[in-house]
Amino acid sequence: MSEFQVYYLGCGSATPTVRHLPSCQVLNFRGSLHMIDCGEGAQLQFRRNKLKFSRLNHIYVSHIHGDHFLGLPGLLSTMALHNIGGKVVVHVFDEGAEILDHLMRVFCRETSFEIEYDVIKPEDTLILDAKALTVETFPLDHRVPAVGFLFKEKQGPRHLNGEMARFLQIPPSLIPGIINDGNDFVRPDGSVVPNERITTDPTPARSYAYCSDTLYMPSLGERLRGVNTIYHEATYMSDNTHKAEARGHSTAAQAAAVAQAAGAQRLVLGHYSQAYDADEPFAQEAATIFSGEVIAAHEGLKIDI
Repeated sequence: MSEFQVYYLGCGSATPTVRHLPSCQVLNFRGSLHMIDCGEGAQLQFRRNKLKFSRLNHIYVSHIHGDHFLGLPGLLSTMALHNIGGKVVVHVFDEGAEILDHLMRVFCRETSFEIEYDVIKPEDTLILDAKALTVETFPLDHRVPAVGFLFKEKQGPRHLNGEMARFLQIPPSLIPGIINDGNDFVRPDGSVVPNERITTDPTPARSYAYCSDTLYMPSLGERLRGVNTIYHEATYMSDNTHKAEARGHSTAAQAAAVAQAAGAQRLVLGHYSQAYDADEPFAQEAATIFSGEVIAAHEGLKIDI
């Protein structure tokens, strides 16, 4: 199965601690790296995970708060020092594009690569349509405009039933059309063998949803229905629901309710408040509601989607 992995580089909230750094994740899809948010310390964690700057093609910023954005100027400056070529697309709100463009002109006037700003809005929109991957935004409910990101692998072709193909003596030249175009096989006597008898179902497409800073949104369950793995912020546990509501965040239990409603297979928690000195209780709280696998993220974690 092709690469579809997520590296967790920063799992804390606004204040960096000795246990957690601010938000940052990197999705590796078939060798192309997609960074999701970029808090302080992101580039150091990037190198600790032995990721390559030359493969970083897209950076997605969920909202313009420092713990999701302030690592970006330093990261791009380091890439320029290493003479990284090509192009990096930064998907960001218009305010963030203006701020970052100004900072780069002040601190890094010349870069060896092109920086392209894709201005996003707090709405449901397709922002990337690549050969095998799409990326969509969906609005979140925070103190400033914010979005989540949905990464969806495109459905691959059906698989050839080799035993049946040999039995029918299908010419090799016809196989691409049978697999990729869904063609039936017409035998020399004119009889037709339906495609479904020659092929088997394709490998299920995979998907990953990133739900950054947000109040509890029950509607997200329906929006993300069928997603394999959901990352959902869990700044607080239920003992601090009042703080979550006041500050535009969610609890572990509320994150679990979203994942359960979506029918997800796995829930990953993060963005922990500095008020807590352990992460596992977040997973334990979520597991009382969500029936799938629950993971409390930590720096250095890597999962396969």
